Amino acid sequence: MPALLDSFTLLDLLDIFIVAVIIYNFACFLKKDIAIRLMVFLLVFFIGFYFSLFTGFSSTTWLLRNIFSSSLLILAIIFQGDIRRVFLALGRRQAAYPVRDEVAETVDELIKAASEMAQKRIGALIVIVRQLPIDHLVQVGTEIDAKVTSELLNSIFLPYSPIHDGAVIINKGKLTKAGCLLPLSHNPDIAKSFGTRHRAALGLSELVDALVMVVSEETGKISLVHDGKINYDVETAEVRRMLRKALDGKRLQKSLVPGEP
Repeated sequence: MPALLDSFTLLDLLDIFIVAVIIYNFACFLKKDIAIRLMVFLLVFFIGFYFSLFTGFSSTTWLLRNIFSSSLLILAIIFQGDIRRVFLALGRRQAAYPVRDEVAETVDELIKAASEMAQKRIGALIVIVRQLPIDHLVQVGTEIDAKVTSELLNSIFLPYSPIHDGAVIINKGKLTKAGCLLPLSHNPDIAKSFGTRHRAALGLSELVDALVMVVSEETGKISLVHDGKINYDVETAEVRRMLRKALDGKRLQKSLVPGEP
């Protein structure tokens, strides 16, 4: 052990620091909210590895060394969804967004529909597609390709409508699909009071950059879901601002936090 400590130089320390910075920034790029936990795990791992090396625990050293040699494969399995999202983002093309007057009209119709459904306690799930495609993530769905109107949205989500349980997809200012099934989130931290619509919205937002609006059938509250976060019971002014940004193709804020009814 003394010989190993004698051979440890400032250059080695700098080398370890550079590797740590690279890993941290890569984790932030994949998913910001897990970066800290990943860094803590790596710190504990390296402390355990060097402790076992210094104290002569050969079996522990062998086990940790083999885990480290397979770390790339392990990380690829753990973050497969996030890595897929990164590659989709790298290969995306700029979408042709609707002009501002059309955006304002679409936002007004969405706000009107959401307010009316919230007042009547009609559940709704509305997806605003942004830059990343979602076709490979949604199931079933009825092709519509119509102008976004509050009347159409209300008729789709009426309880006796055959497609009221699915999601509506809005792409480039047009209502393109209805009755779509979205991937459910397996996040264990989501509040148990949230139902299937919120879990579906969260599941999609964990994979792509879409903005999802949810109207709760139980409470009549409006939620916005983006980047794996739920903002519950959002004020109308904030809903309008976020919808406009999404339809304009602008970057959305990432300050949305998990909420509880």
